[in-house]
Amino acid sequence: MEFGFLLLSILKLFIILAYLYGLLWALGHKAWWVKLLGVVLAYGIIQVGFSTGILTAFDSGLFFQASSLVIVSLGLNLIYGFNGQFSLGQWGFYGLGAYASADITYRWVNGDSRGLVVVLAGTMLTGLVILGVGRFLKKVRDVPVLSAFTLYILGTVLAWLAALLIAKFIDPFLSPLLGSPANPGALSQGLFMQLIFFLAIALGGVFAAEVSFLFGLPVLTLGSDYFGIATLGFTIVVNTLMINSDTILPFPEMKGGRGMLGIPQMGDTAWLWVFVFMLLVIVIMRNMIQSSTGRAIMSVREDEIAAKAMGIDIADTKLLAFVVGSLFAGIGGAVYTHSTGTGFLSPATFNFLNGFNPLIIIVFGGLGSMTGTIVASFGWIFFLEGVLRVLLGQMGTEAPTWRFVLYPITLLLLMLLRPQGLLGTVEWGFLKRKVYSLRPASNGIPAPEAAGLQGRQNPGEKP
Repeated sequence: MEFGFLLLSILKLFIILAYLYGLLWALGHKAWWVKLLGVVLAYGIIQVGFSTGILTAFDSGLFFQASSLVIVSLGLNLIYGFNGQFSLGQWGFYGLGAYASADITYRWVNGDSRGLVVVLAGTMLTGLVILGVGRFLKKVRDVPVLSAFTLYILGTVLAWLAALLIAKFIDPFLSPLLGSPANPGALSQGLFMQLIFFLAIALGGVFAAEVSFLFGLPVLTLGSDYFGIATLGFTIVVNTLMINSDTILPFPEMKGGRGMLGIPQMGDTAWLWVFVFMLLVIVIMRNMIQSSTGRAIMSVREDEIAAKAMGIDIADTKLLAFVVGSLFAGIGGAVYTHSTGTGFLSPATFNFLNGFNPLIIIVFGGLGSMTGTIVASFGWIFFLEGVLRVLLGQMGTEAPTWRFVLYPITLLLLMLLRPQGLLGTVEWGFLKRKVYSLRPASNGIPAPEAAGLQGRQNPGEKP
């Protein structure tokens, strides 16, 4: 039985690779109808598999977990792989997005609209504060970082106090329409509930992004190693707050270290939302990387002095990459918490040891490779969690813990034998970089090819 399970699992991995390649190929096609057909088929194939039972509940759990990990890991690859900032805080922002979105939907189905209203108003007002303070600081020269940070913090505190007042005013009008879990109201079911799921996921990402902005403003001035230590400390602090959320923080519904129960699940629409948000993150990050902003981000990784000499604002570029990467992490956490099917969220999921998973994934796939990150995320979950954990579990109750010995050994071998990762800088389909060549000069003398890159897939490849 173990041998048959292993063969079936390997076959699933090859099918998943073909599925991912087909999706990226369709997205990269010139014809719009091919793109649309490819996306619809990519969604429909998996949805039909779930509906017909071809893909079991175990498979669906792995799919949802892998998809959320794709979102989180792409964010870390933007921060570390493309921008060169070694971060161990991605898992903390993943947890912030998960708990923020879970609290919104939990309160909503229990007749309390304040979770949604506070987070919606708080994030909007905080965004206005960040824009306003940023414009003010551009007019004033040589403002110390800590002074700027103080202005942002004061504005953020006032914004969230205002959000609490807004929620206190609006809640009496909305609460009668929400009902309860046993008797849901008009606003707690059907299409309106799907809108709430969408808002909860989006707001979970925005909340994580704004926290990362405030955290990154002073911390990004540190060197790369110290920045990594600071972000690790951030993850530990967030996990500690989760464990004590029912005592230190005013969130008794989270139940602290016991874990949060009764979180609404997306049910039959889970794969739709997971697929949509994963696709959005892939498209947004690809377009960002291949824009002038993306080139500025990568130039900071290559040489900060040269990038500064070319007029690139190093601090703003680092902060932008960090905030966008944290936005993706928050979205990934929000997607995960509403698609598990259990309605349970535990602080143990977000401890600092699990926080190394995205880092291992982007190293496996290849730093600076979006395709490598996507493939490695699915491979990590389906092989290491889906296959290895099951096989070791059949050897004894304590055997699955040996995974934590095999992980670092495998990573060490990869770094020794193939330090560029499994795929290196290879990209598939939609994620390939476009290569342009100059037209011949008007005087009849052929112009040299653009940067000597014509006919090559990757600009970093040697002629």
